[in-house]
Amino acid sequence: MPQGAVDGGEGVSYNDDMHEQVKQEEQKVAEEQEQKSCDFDPAATQQEPSEEQRDVDHTDPAEVQEATDELGKWRDLAMRTAAEYDNYRKRCVKERDEFTRYATRGLLEELLPIVDNFEMGMQMAEAEKGSMIYVGMEMVRKQLVDFMAAQGVEKIETRVGDAFDHNIHEAIQSEPSEQEEGSITRIVRPGYRLKGKLLRAVNVVTAAPRTEQEQK
Repeated sequence: MPQGAVDGGEGVSYNDDMHEQVKQEEQKVAEEQEQKSCDFDPAATQQEPSEEQRDVDHTDPAEVQEATDELGKWRDLAMRTAAEYDNYRKRCVKERDEFTRYATRGLLEELLPIVDNFEMGMQMAEAEKGSMIYVGMEMVRKQLVDFMAAQGVEKIETRVGDAFDHNIHEAIQSEPSEQEEGSITRIVRPGYRLKGKLLRAVNVVTAAPRTEQEQK
């Protein structure tokens, strides 16, 4: 193969390997979650009345009243137990869904620095957009973007001049600027969300407060 040529099959294999790794991670999480299944037996919390409690003289009003009160007590206990079990079951389902939903978070966090370095390489290669090296890198970048999108990762849109938002931005320094105090003057590193939740904040530089002399 001529120097600089790109084997597109290697890029596809690389993308398939990444998908397989995420699939294995999700399967592992599912197995761990299954081992920690929400086993709960509501009957175990209930106590059967004794033989003495079941033998009631129906001709004795006092015993009948006592038995009625006892029955009401057991009925209330059964209703509370059923309600607690239902709440427990719902909580387990919610926790399992949340656990599965964000199971790949650690893997994606480790992937982001690789994406950062790749983007830096793309910027350097832009000087020769017609080269086979750049074309091959562009193919790999598209595969990375598609892979991250499939995992629910989205890039946080931030522009120079935007107001600083501590929910999605992380200021690493401030610098004198003609812009409004606290606004973003430079974007150092992009940030990402994972299925709506912050995965990594955007690293930014903000405009420093102006001195009295600068304000005049």
